[in-house]
Amino acid sequence: MEKSNRLRPRVEQYGPAVRCPPPRCHPEVPSYISGLDPFPGTLAKGLVVDAASSSFFARNEFLIRRLFSLCGLVPVGAYMVVHLSTNSLLLLGPSKFQQAVNQIHMPGKALVVIEWAFIFLPILFHAVLGLVIIRGGLPNTNSYPLPGNVRYTLQRATGMIAFLFILGHVGHLHGWFHFEPWKSMIEGLGGARFKPYNASSTLSEAMQSSLIAKIFYAVGVLSCVFHLANGIWSAGIRWGAWTSPAAMRRASLACTGFGVLLAVVSVAAWIAPLLTDVDEAKRMEQAMIESRKNSGEVTDEEVKEKTGEQKNVSGSLRGDAGGK
Repeated sequence: MEKSNRLRPRVEQYGPAVRCPPPRCHPEVPSYISGLDPFPGTLAKGLVVDAASSSFFARNEFLIRRLFSLCGLVPVGAYMVVHLSTNSLLLLGPSKFQQAVNQIHMPGKALVVIEWAFIFLPILFHAVLGLVIIRGGLPNTNSYPLPGNVRYTLQRATGMIAFLFILGHVGHLHGWFHFEPWKSMIEGLGGARFKPYNASSTLSEAMQSSLIAKIFYAVGVLSCVFHLANGIWSAGIRWGAWTSPAAMRRASLACTGFGVLLAVVSVAAWIAPLLTDVDEAKRMEQAMIESRKNSGEVTDEEVKEKTGEQKNVSGSLRGDAGGK
């Protein structure tokens, strides 16, 4: 009885209030799906909210949550599927992978705008909102080890891992930004290893560089896969695609199947650069570059920019053995 009194909302203390919905609409649906506001200082912290003094997030929860889930699916989730599928082509040989990378870089200078508008900014939006949700969440898997609660906790754990992984991955292979002198500095620290016209060899060198790199990419990629597959299931509930217990079970099976399939693709993308012969890949890449130069498809300046050749030359003139 004491516990019940302690949890009863005290409307007189807070003034005009809006009651929360029940914490769960189904035993396997975690509380963040059924309407509890995860944002700190709002519904997750108490059973009543003063509508006049609630935070921006609480006032706009409906729109923000739907933008959050939509952004996680398109473009972020869709891009991840394409990215992993493209990288897995390396298993078919360096030439197949290089052809796919060449197509991706066809927009030229406009690619930077496309990346920021449709990849990086949506990822940052989803990540920042995700961190806010994690901060306001109240996992209770110790008290209630239900499948839904376990998925609730894993979704947040893999979200944090995925965010850190993406930051590290982009820095390691692309250096975050593409202007000087930033690029020179980050390359000196071991970042920005990937060169578009030497895609297979530079990716393989980066992946084969250390055991830490191998573990980092394995854990990071699989965390991203789980986060997306489980996120599709929870987004479907939020958008009303599946609401009955039977529909949720069917959706759960479908999302699990999708996750397993994408995990297989991600393992292929992870293992391909580890099995690649770097010297052979470099010979193939040079032959493709010469062929594209002879056909007028690329210029010498583009080749220097996309292979790091300019830096190699300047590094050797300075007598810098580590220059790239």
